[in-house]
Amino acid sequence: MKIAFAGFFAIRLAEMVRANLSIACEAVEGDETAVLPNLADADVLVSMGFTPPIAEAAPRLRLVQVPGAGLDRIDRSVMRPGLRLANAYGHEAGIAEYIMGAMLALTRSFGSLDASLRRGRWDSQWAVGTPMPPPSPELAGKTLGILGLGHIGEALACRAAAFDMQVCAVRRQPQKEVPAGFSFIGGPERLDEVLRQADYLAITLSLSPETRNLLDDRRLDLMKPSAYLINVARAEIVDEDALYRALSAGKLAGAALDVWYRYPTTPGPTLPANQPFHELGNVIMTPHVSGWTEGMLEARAKLIAGNIERTARGERPLNEIDPR
Repeated sequence: MKIAFAGFFAIRLAEMVRANLSIACEAVEGDETAVLPNLADADVLVSMGFTPPIAEAAPRLRLVQVPGAGLDRIDRSVMRPGLRLANAYGHEAGIAEYIMGAMLALTRSFGSLDASLRRGRWDSQWAVGTPMPPPSPELAGKTLGILGLGHIGEALACRAAAFDMQVCAVRRQPQKEVPAGFSFIGGPERLDEVLRQADYLAITLSLSPETRNLLDDRRLDLMKPSAYLINVARAEIVDEDALYRALSAGKLAGAALDVWYRYPTTPGPTLPANQPFHELGNVIMTPHVSGWTEGMLEARAKLIAGNIERTARGERPLNEIDPR
């Protein structure tokens, strides 16, 4: 068995995957261009991307194993018959925890309170000679809207219930019988209703032609001005210009953004968007790390190693995706 790890994320998992293998395998590593000459006899490709040049260079591939959940860089049109496709999860607990933390940090203004107290300013009821600030809201009793009730959305809903929040969600297929803590689980036709009700909106959808720029000016205008948006899915689900306008004009109370419109391509500083989100005080910015946890790395390495071994035995992989 020959395994090719292509791209920075796959390469970061390579050592852990090899440690979980119980069969002998040859492994090669490189970016998606550098690895091309080594793909002629590869059996498994571990990569976030699958392109026409890769397909042409790898005629013997039996499995394309995506080391993450997103398939937006997989060109299924060039997958030949018999080639299997699988993705990997294991990030749902970490991302759900990130979203809960982001909601707390946004609601309680941890960032600004910390910055003020480091300068000796008490933005609290303990300050002398200044008016008391308004009390912070609590998560209890608030409504969390979840766009995309998959692995992450379900993990998030469980944690939100522990905070006594009400949850409404949108998924591809509506659900008539809803668990305790849910107001409803609707189909795409109820998206606008979720936007109107949500005090917090968590975006956990996958990116597709149907979800690209799903939240535009019109839909963001449906949200409460006191609402917060948390995006841990793909930046392009929310129109960049529309989101900046809403946040800078106070049409949204704030946002936590972990996914971006621009990523580094060279060493050195890289601003993550065309719009100056970094100038807004009501935005928490993190560099796509919501799912980067010890548990996620371990779970994905084990799953990928297991799928390599299944491929060697001629078995179907776990988390198999229809390549068409």
